This record gives sequence, structure tokens and C-alpha cells, in this order.
Amino acid sequence: MNHLPPRAPDQPSRRALLRAGVLGFGTLALEALLQREVAAARSPFTAKAPGLPPPAKAVIFLSQIGGPSQMDLFDPKPELARFDGLPHRERVETFQKGSEAQRLLASPWQFLPRGRCGMQISTALPHLAALADELTLVRSMHTEHNNHTEALVMMSTGKIFLGRPSVGSWISYALGTENQNLPAYVVLRDPDGYSTSGSLLWQNGWLPAVHRGTEFSTRGAPLQNLQPPTALAPASRTDQLELLAQLNRKHQQAYPGDSELEARIQNHELAARMQLTASATFDLAEESQATRQLYGLDQPVTRSYGQRCLTARRLVEAGVRFVQVFTPIKPFTQPWDTHRNVDTEIADIAALTDQPSAALIQDLKARGLLDSTIVLWSGEFGRLPVSQNGMGRDHNRNAFSLLLAGGGFKRGHTHGATDDFGYRAVQGRVSVPDLHATLLHQLGLDHGSVSFPHNGRNETLTDAAVTGARIVRELLV
Repeated sequence: MNHLPPRAPDQPSRRALLRAGVLGFGTLALEALLQREVAAARSPFTAKAPGLPPPAKAVIFLSQIGGPSQMDLFDPKPELARFDGLPHRERVETFQKGSEAQRLLASPWQFLPRGRCGMQISTALPHLAALADELTLVRSMHTEHNNHTEALVMMSTGKIFLGRPSVGSWISYALGTENQNLPAYVVLRDPDGYSTSGSLLWQNGWLPAVHRGTEFSTRGAPLQNLQPPTALAPASRTDQLELLAQLNRKHQQAYPGDSELEARIQNHELAARMQLTASATFDLAEESQATRQLYGLDQPVTRSYGQRCLTARRLVEAGVRFVQVFTPIKPFTQPWDTHRNVDTEIADIAALTDQPSAALIQDLKARGLLDSTIVLWSGEFGRLPVSQNGMGRDHNRNAFSLLLAGGGFKRGHTHGATDDFGYRAVQGRVSVPDLHATLLHQLGLDHGSVSFPHNGRNETLTDAAVTGARIVRELLV
């Protein structure tokens, strides 16, 4: 990737705008200054044309924390029912105690053929199942770690190691945002708290700090401290910003090239622009009653997650490139982690998330946005075919399933297969780096060319020379 061009000599610097007390001006003056800046400058957020003609412009990642059970949701295994309770013929890799007997566990859920395509999805997810003809089901995913944090970090960054940029940060870096009043990369978590691994999952790593995921809330003010204190006089606000600008300049002189300082200045500018537009983007009251009901906003059990899914649609509609939507943190911070009972625990989290997830896909299609938006529904790994303490399932890194919709992926298509018991991906295997390479490809990006210099080498999201990442063309139209 080429670095951004230098600022034109006649372009007002960001620091000059801060010294002028931008946030203390009235709305009209503020808007005029910001329009002038956006017209004259090319910030890291500025939309960039991809190198290839892309079918998609944005991604919504419905991150299903905890490891959804493939053989209870997407990957029917009659052999589990046939040999229920008997020892598995292959010793499986376990993570927690309680699976030592290695006895097979039949799924308590029924699988039915769905849609014209006949895709097999269980009765645990009736709303998503009803959209089978819009979905790409990948049954042959695999990953590299059985612990939640490492597997979640891998799903986010392509490797299990901390400190790497997330896929959303790479997309922000490569493509920018189509809306200069909103970040390129937005995170929508449960307003009550963080899921397992928290903000590790939207870090910028060695990319400039402006490409870190920006957290927004779907409860109350979208972003804390966005509005200046109402009791503060404009002159005082100007003085505050002048002092902040002086401190930033002094620090930058001591540490030239500090991306966090540059990000701080960029974020002040973005905050000024968001004062004008962000609240409207997050105002779900503008939506029709039918739309609100579609997402389950009229029901307490689906309201919170439905608000996040609906907000995700509004964000991509407004030009945001990557939106990461996290599952509820109650009853657990990793709610798909069905160690105790795959019947009741799956029922609990499916009731919270199934309808809103399906509503997002339906709504995007109805508005003509699905073709240009990739919806990814995935956890970090799968579950074992043997029982844990009788009714639960332990972690399984060797196989899991995920869903894709829109963005040029095949509709009504099932890819890959696991063994007879769902323990290991055996046909059409897809790694996490493969998935990332394919997502970038659908956004018009070459996963081997989108790079950033770090510690003497050009780093990429997929590190294909090491991981062997490939574009999974079998999934694409």
C-alpha cells in the first residue's frame, strides 16, 4: 500500500483547526470548516479505490463468542445417533475435564432440509434456517487453538499471537470509509460489558492507531464524551482545545511518527464531524414499526442484540466498511460455550440471536444492500462429538461451521465436510487465513499485496508464505 500524500502547502493543518477551537464554534461555522478540510485533505479515513473490481463494499461480522456446536446446528451426523453413548473409535483432543470417557453424544436437535437448496440446518436456528437459499454454509473450517482467547484472536487477526492487526483494521487501512463523519471500523458490543477477550479482538496492532475499531453503544449516547459540556462557555472550550493542541505538538516533537498521537488528533477531528451526524445514524426511532419488529426490538429477549444488528445495517448504509457485532454477555461472556448441556444452553443463546441475525440478512436484501455487503456469522472453533459430563461438549479446533451471505458468495451453497462424527474437517478444508484471503478478495483487495512495513518485513493479514492462505473460489459466484 502506498503511504498517503503530504499535506498541500495551502491546506489548513489539523492542529490549526484545533487551535481555532473548532468544537467551540457554532454548527454552521463548524460544518463549513470541516467541509473545507475534507475537501482539501486526504485523511487516513478517506475512501480508497480497491485494486480489483469488487462485488462487496462492506463486511458485517456477527461474532458468535464461545464456539457454536457444528453437529448441533449445521452439520448433521446420523452416526452420532447410531452410536450414542458408545466410546468413540478415535481418541479426540479434549480441553476440559469431563470428556475422558470419550462417549459419543447424539444431538438433541433435529435437522431438516431447508429452502429450495435443501441445506440441512437444525431446529435450533429456525430464522436463519428459513434463509437457507441466501446462505453459504462452510462445514470444513478449522483453526489452531482450543482456548477461547487464542482462537478468537486468530479469527480476528489470522494468527493466535497477540499484537497483530485485526481484519477490520486491515480493511480500514486499505479502503478507508465512504463517510468521513464515521469511522471505517465500528464495534458494537453488549452495552452491559465485554465478551471474552474484550478489546483484544479489534486492535490495530502495528497499523496506525486510527484503524483500531471504534466502540459505539446502542444504549444511550453512541459514544461517551462526544458532546462538549453544555455548561462550559465557548471561550473556555477554545482554551481547553488550545492547551490540548499545545501538549500534542510538544509530545509529537519529542516522539515524531507516534501513530497514537496522530490518531488522537484525527479522532478529535472525527469527533467534531460526528457531532453533526453520528446521533442520526444511531437513531433507531427513524425505523418503521415493521422493521423494528423484524429485528425483535418489540421483544425483551431479542431487543438488545436486535438493536446492534439493526444499527449495523444503518452503519454500512451510511458508508462504514467493517462492523463487528458481538453476542450478549448474559448468561455468559462466551454464550455458545456449551460445556454443560447442548440442549438448554444452545436454546438460550439461539433465542437471543437467531431472529436478529436473520433479520439483518433479510433487511439488507430488501434494501438492495446484500449484494454489496458480506455478512459473516461465525464463532472461533467448534465442539467435540463426545459428551462432556453427559450432556455438554468440549472445545474442538479441528472442525467448525460458519455462515456467509451476500457480497458475491454463492447462495444456497454448502461447502466442505467433516468425518462421520464431525470431529475433523476432511473435505474442502478452509483455514482462518483462507477465510480472510477470501473476504479481502471480495472487497477488491489482494491479500498478498495489502501490506505494512513492520520489524524489517512487509506484514500482511494472511502471511500467505507461512500460512498457505488461498482464496476459496469454490464459495464464490
